[in-house]
Amino acid sequence: MTYPRPVPVIGDATSAAERAGDPAAWALPEHAGGLYAVVAARRDVRRYRPDPVPDDVLRRVLAAGHAAPSVGHSQPWRFVVVRDPATRDRAAVLTDRERLRQAAQLEPDAARRLLDLQLEGVREAPLGIVVCCDRRTPAAGVLGRATFPDADLWSCAAAIQNLWLAARAEGLGMGWVTLFRPEELAGLVGLPDGVATLGWLCLGWPDERPPAPGLERAGWSRRLPLESVVVEDRWPADDGGPAAPPSHLRAPGREAVVGARDEADRLLTPPGSLGVLDRAVDRLVALGRGDVSAGTLVLAAADHPVAALGVSAYGGHVTRDVARAAVAGTSVGATAAAAAGLTTVVVDAGVDGGPLPGAVAARPAGPRGDLASAPALTPADVERLLAAGRDLGARDGLPAPEGLLALGEVGVANTTVAAALAAGLLGADPAEVTGLGAGADSAVLERKRAVVAGALRRAGSGLAPERALAELGGPELTVLAGVVLGAAAAGTPVVLDGFAVSVAALAAVLLEPAAQACLVAGQRSRERGHELVLQALGLEPLLDLRLRAGEGAGAALAAGLLLDGLRIRRATARVG
Repeated sequence: MTYPRPVPVIGDATSAAERAGDPAAWALPEHAGGLYAVVAARRDVRRYRPDPVPDDVLRRVLAAGHAAPSVGHSQPWRFVVVRDPATRDRAAVLTDRERLRQAAQLEPDAARRLLDLQLEGVREAPLGIVVCCDRRTPAAGVLGRATFPDADLWSCAAAIQNLWLAARAEGLGMGWVTLFRPEELAGLVGLPDGVATLGWLCLGWPDERPPAPGLERAGWSRRLPLESVVVEDRWPADDGGPAAPPSHLRAPGREAVVGARDEADRLLTPPGSLGVLDRAVDRLVALGRGDVSAGTLVLAAADHPVAALGVSAYGGHVTRDVARAAVAGTSVGATAAAAAGLTTVVVDAGVDGGPLPGAVAARPAGPRGDLASAPALTPADVERLLAAGRDLGARDGLPAPEGLLALGEVGVANTTVAAALAAGLLGADPAEVTGLGAGADSAVLERKRAVVAGALRRAGSGLAPERALAELGGPELTVLAGVVLGAAAAGTPVVLDGFAVSVAALAAVLLEPAAQACLVAGQRSRERGHELVLQALGLEPLLDLRLRAGEGAGAALAAGLLLDGLRIRRATARVG
């Protein structure tokens, strides 16, 4: 049974079905021709009539500038409208002075051609508009400026373009004058510290009607053909750009991603009503796995030589004890998996004491180091363990032929390994990624930090993934990185556990970025550095329970929640 779609009385009243039925319905065909005509007819006007600009026309033009897009909706532009003749006189002196300064820097013929040009209409135009950017809000406090701090200036440039197009549509002329020292123009109109100027705009009725851009008509330059300024995908390697990195995986295509969102829009509930869970469910639906109802916990276990350096609160035998309990189905991770309807598969990636009965074997063959004085693995073992993990991710040897995969690990001292690997992959400070681990105290923490710092001094940071796994990783983390790659190739969703598993997934994503599309962060653990790794993965976790258990317990709990989310999605009423 379907129900009528609840139509919101505010905001966007359209449905995904409507938008899918006519993607171009938002077009304004009756205005498009006029817009393109205005864009093509925009000119940088230098000569003006003295007639005043009516206040209502000026307000419309300024309103168009104020309607420009701005990063984080920050609206950083300020428009100083200059009518005062004395201010214009001082501005004209500054432009004349700068015109001569610029000409002096050119070859004689070019200088003469420059001086022949009228480059501004500061004296003639009835209005001047000094466009300013109020940059006093810290970049980190504005959405979008933390990564591009100058995006506020770009927003103001977009406002200038709006002003220019509106002026042209009104029949006004506008010219953008940058023949100023920025500090002199700022002083002219009394700008405070933290407010920058983008130049002076002349505005008025034009005393010229140029059929083409003035500098182009004067032979100064020509407009480049469109083909010469459009680049497909990335900068050409034959023009100084680096070669594209190899990529063998592909994330779900845009049709699948949008299709998942379209399907969710048919539910009798507001879009995104389940928050982070809805986004995770959308990810599974985009992978074509919206019908899964079960899965497998892959629990990789290994011991580490670095444990001998006193970086753990527990003895090495604990790894084997927990791994044996997991094989028997009685470890905390295995019992959590059973409660969620998952089958547990234990991988012996190097547990001390010989092969682990009942586990899938994927053990390193070469020597293993303690990170601080020697590499963790040989390159050959990294290749071998990644391949074994890929096979498991493709379900070769797993009892369940379908469903999602949850990942966990067991290994005394592997938070030290994970911290070193995270620092090596991300170029992070060891103190940022090294935490207490399970049951440790401040003395253990100091030893861990010293070991991680020593490992980075030996191996370096900002390493390529495979080298980082060899220098700083562990066998169980390498296997899990391979599982992520194999699962991604098969389109299988993967639910991550805590810090160590997330670092393994990070190595996989750095090898194949498309693998990120199959990942769901199960939880945010208490381990220092986990948040940094989740940010690097671009993943928001489903759970935040301050877990320290490891063993895949958090991944199993999150997998159960994710499977419940899929059941909710399948059973919820649809709208017609």
